[in-house]
Amino acid sequence: MAKSTSLYCRLVEGKELPAKDVSGSSDPYCVVKVDDEVVARTATVWRSLNPFWGEEFTLRLPSGFHSLTIYVLDEDTIGHDDVIGKVSLSHQQISAQLRGIDSWLSLVPVHPDQEVQGEIHLEVKMPEQGHPRVLRCHLIAARDLAPRDPSGTSDPFVRVSCCGHTQETAVIKKTRFPHWDEVLEFELAEDEPGDNMLSVEVWDWDIVGKNDFLGQVKVPLDASGPMEGWFQLLPFPSSTEEPRGQLGSLRLTVRLLEDRVLPQHCYQPLIQLLAEPLRSPGQPTASTALAVLEEVTSGDSRQDVATKLVKVFLAQGLAVPFLDYVITRELTRTTDPNTLFRSNSLASKSVEQFLKAVGLPYLHAVLKAVVNRIFEEKKYVELDPCKMELSRGRRISFKGSLSEAQVRESSLELLQGYLGDMVDAIVGSVDKCPLLMRVAFKQLRRRVEERFPSPQHEEVQYVAISGFLFLRFFAPAVLTPKLFGLREQHAEPRTGRTLLLLAKALQSIGNLGLQPGKEPWMAPLNTILLPSITRVRAFLDSLIEVDSTQAPGCSRTHSAVALDEWSDPLDPAAAAQSLYGHLQRAGTRLWEVVAEPEGSVAVQSSELKLGGGAVAERLRAVLRDLDAAHEAFARGDGVSNPPTATETDAATAT
Repeated sequence: MAKSTSLYCRLVEGKELPAKDVSGSSDPYCVVKVDDEVVARTATVWRSLNPFWGEEFTLRLPSGFHSLTIYVLDEDTIGHDDVIGKVSLSHQQISAQLRGIDSWLSLVPVHPDQEVQGEIHLEVKMPEQGHPRVLRCHLIAARDLAPRDPSGTSDPFVRVSCCGHTQETAVIKKTRFPHWDEVLEFELAEDEPGDNMLSVEVWDWDIVGKNDFLGQVKVPLDASGPMEGWFQLLPFPSSTEEPRGQLGSLRLTVRLLEDRVLPQHCYQPLIQLLAEPLRSPGQPTASTALAVLEEVTSGDSRQDVATKLVKVFLAQGLAVPFLDYVITRELTRTTDPNTLFRSNSLASKSVEQFLKAVGLPYLHAVLKAVVNRIFEEKKYVELDPCKMELSRGRRISFKGSLSEAQVRESSLELLQGYLGDMVDAIVGSVDKCPLLMRVAFKQLRRRVEERFPSPQHEEVQYVAISGFLFLRFFAPAVLTPKLFGLREQHAEPRTGRTLLLLAKALQSIGNLGLQPGKEPWMAPLNTILLPSITRVRAFLDSLIEVDSTQAPGCSRTHSAVALDEWSDPLDPAAAAQSLYGHLQRAGTRLWEVVAEPEGSVAVQSSELKLGGGAVAERLRAVLRDLDAAHEAFARGDGVSNPPTATETDAATAT
């Protein structure tokens, strides 16, 4: 049994940050540290005191971690980056909030003497008898010290104080992992040690200016024998109250996920029960354990449940049947085709996560070249008259400022070029699209056609696919390329505006012109949007011309996927444990759902009544077995193989 501790952290945005540059602005980014280790870094948002990052990290942690610290810094092209402030949260603070932390937190100052890390290896020997008594402090080595020099290293030495005397080791140049192997000796008076302490301080030596503090250890002199080991370096005690609110604030979401993951075979009955309607699709879609899980999943946990289900069924080779199942349930509940898949339902979230898991290499092959060109060219583009900066024209013309019409004409030409290249790349990408995605889209179109067979709803068959592919995949990737691994940094404001306008255009294309844009100033793009819609319809037709039998499922996804939800390896046991946790946390609501009387408004389909009793008993038995397995591991008894789904059914029947 393994204990899985992970931390979900979303760095949303900052506000009212101080200006660190002569321009009156800053170029902020965040660094995330768990204890002494830097584990993540956001992209830089250029020239902003109210930056938006929107970056997510799911971090696997050691079970004994102490704290999470997020530093906000200002990036400088010359010299050191400026530290703006930090937010620190202890393990206890995070774990005390069952739903996690989701709020604005004030940045506090960063004091160098408080920012220490690493450990020191030392041995202290003090004879109980003898005259004179000599205390010997053996300074062996240190590791993972904080970098204090521009080179990213330090020049560490140790200062040891005892009984009013101080000695120092040699300086070890340019390292964060020094090895001294020096013994410092202190002669003790007759009445010592008493309450004396041995003070061990590590410093970074500087040839100019004062030395930088790297951490300290206090060792009590109790004459209890030799003391040897690695000791964590600690900061100086803080003597002043830290002012809050003067350095701006950071909005973040932090959630600690601690699970004890059983061996994979323990979850097989649960996985088999969830997969039953996918392997035997004849039963009513609502009389299944999957339907129960959907009913008890709250809005704030829907994305996590969708992600875990996609991971489980990718590993089972049942990804396409799973999507077909949740899509069919969604269609059953939809009466107005214009609202199809517009909400953040389990079906919508599942398809979205499936595209991120399977389609990222395809996305890169289609969009990366155009996105790179936009970043490199840094052209000024604007169609909205209220946002045009006509004075920019002086930088590119000796004839004075450009007129609004000239800026619009120049911008329109650039946007048409970029958008045309994007559309060309998309409609020419049929053969690059993963087979599994094409089969899933083919099944989606078939289900929509069955639900809305009227000729007047023919367009819905196209919009159902383009809505996912353009509105939830291509357009978001163009808007924020960093989050999809297309770029290492966020766009600067000028490039970001170009990407926003292109994302709006792709959304219009994805809607196939059925939902006209709200901004009248986007109308000049219609000359390229309308022909593009015709080409996209033909692309969607070609995309689903595929033999479904060639891709019955997928046993593994690729291991290197850029989005953070997929940064962990595909681990069906951990995903199944998470689903078990969701069912457990549903509590009484879980059994209320499977026991709802027919026609109850609390359940979206009375079909649950048809098989609800059987589903309830089988689900109870599976969850009971998992409860027992966890209890057995907690006692140290280990666990035997749990009953199979067939054995569980037989036990329930008796």
